[in-house]
Amino acid sequence: MKLKSLKLLNYRNCENVELDFCDFKNLIIGKNAQGKTNILESIYFLSNLKSVRTSNNLDLILFDKPQMEISAVLDKNNTEIEMDFTYTDEKKKSFKLNKVKSTQKDFKQVVKTVLFSTEDLLLLRGAPEDRRKWLDRAISQIYPVYDERISKYEKIRAQKNNLLKDEKFDYSLLQVYNEQLAIAGSNIIYLRKKFLSEIEKIATQKHSNISEEETLKIYYSSTFELGETVEEIAQNYRIALKENYEDERRRCQSLVGPHRDDIVFFINDKESTKFASQGQQRTIVLALKMAEIDIIKEKAGTSPILLLDDVLAELDDLRQNYLLNSIDKETQTIITSVDTLFFNEEFLRDVKIFKINDGKVV
Repeated sequence: MKLKSLKLLNYRNCENVELDFCDFKNLIIGKNAQGKTNILESIYFLSNLKSVRTSNNLDLILFDKPQMEISAVLDKNNTEIEMDFTYTDEKKKSFKLNKVKSTQKDFKQVVKTVLFSTEDLLLLRGAPEDRRKWLDRAISQIYPVYDERISKYEKIRAQKNNLLKDEKFDYSLLQVYNEQLAIAGSNIIYLRKKFLSEIEKIATQKHSNISEEETLKIYYSSTFELGETVEEIAQNYRIALKENYEDERRRCQSLVGPHRDDIVFFINDKESTKFASQGQQRTIVLALKMAEIDIIKEKAGTSPILLLDDVLAELDDLRQNYLLNSIDKETQTIITSVDTLFFNEEFLRDVKIFKINDGKVV
């Protein structure tokens, strides 16, 4: 998969930006707050219609403008695809593929991306919510139905929480919500465990390529004891809901389920958040991101677009070299940086460079 061109109208500070990318390495240079990250964010947005920096799409519209537009041309398996997305200040969305109206579901299945930013380097030190978001974003690129399952689960959970706060509490309705949560939640947990098992196999090897004497393991930490099948997980979920009934009534919120789970990383059987150095934690994240690329290649049948947002400045020489040397020519890479100083002459020899200033290509 290659992104041939990108056009942004009123997207954050990019009032009118057009870029034509090369098939392999692209470098976007500019000082902070000039629009580099906005360009990468817009590409990532096309792949799942979500921003990693805001949950409110109105934030994506340039101040005092009625709407924003993202247009892209891709080469996917030797087929050219035009994508057009519009979002207005009235929260209206428009999706087009090759100038024909599209559904949201079909639209976001076209582009596959792997985003690696400075925020990702803090993944292990962040809150469980940060790790769940990373996991959910990664899974949704492989299993398109996953987003719908997450959305359905969250709606049921919100309804249950409202019921728990209601003075006119209805126990029979609570049982209905709990059963729906057990079904929806067990499917989410099963896919999360399945994905983690798959990415662990790849990430462990990539991790050992950097740190030969260290072994990486990934563990899914749940609020209740899990099983191997969806049915076993659902049954254990029901038991946990019964056991936590009094606590949930007292605290007026759902205390059991995938919305409270975590992902724990171990190096040589020691929990990385407690014992790993900053360099060791960054090695784990780097291995995870490179493993994401391989999984998408395998499952989607096409190489994703790799987006590196100012991340090289935060990596030491060992990890920088591993990252840059691991990128094959099948993987189109778009990198942001404040300068070319982080790259050697060999890397810069076949890279296309763009310079961004105040939301404009200069």
